Amino acid sequence: MNFLAHLYLSENNTNIMIGNFIADHIKGNNYDGFSEEIQQGVFLHREIDTFTDAHEVVRKSKRRLHDRYRHYDGVIIDIFYDYFLAKNWADYSVIPLDIYTDSINKFFYEISPELPLKSQNFIKYMIQYNILFNYQFKDGIERVLNGMNTRTKGKSQMNLAIEDLTILHQEFENDFTIFFKDLQNFTVQKLQEIN
Repeated sequence: MNFLAHLYLSENNTNIMIGNFIADHIKGNNYDGFSEEIQQGVFLHREIDTFTDAHEVVRKSKRRLHDRYRHYDGVIIDIFYDYFLAKNWADYSVIPLDIYTDSINKFFYEISPELPLKSQNFIKYMIQYNILFNYQFKDGIERVLNGMNTRTKGKSQMNLAIEDLTILHQEFENDFTIFFKDLQNFTVQKLQEIN
């Protein structure tokens, strides 16, 4: 899953949210300087990623993609799934998406200096382009895919994935809906184990 889903699945626990957010910017167990709860957020993020990668519905989504993306298929599906979460946000939260993402942006802007440099850089980008809010729009997803393609120097061809999303929109949305219910149940269980 991508950033919006990881934040949402943190259940408004700010320390779990921080860990869940910075996890991709921390190598191995290099998080000793953070509180126990932030470390638990890193652990939760990794558990979510492992569960996601192994899930049959996610594998089915990856197979739906054009084979040109090779090992980037998982990144693309993560982005697609965040799009469907944002697009259908009212089904998952009573807090409107604009209010939720605005509060997230403000929160991470304030704590940014305490986080890893890669996280700080992403926070600037996230706020500047209002990424989390714009996940709900196809042009927002297209911007993210174009950015990812640029970062891979064109090797990923992720900029073309918007075509796959358009052609198989309903199939991907159905996959997301089935999978996300399982992921929510899994995350609730993991949070209970952590606590």
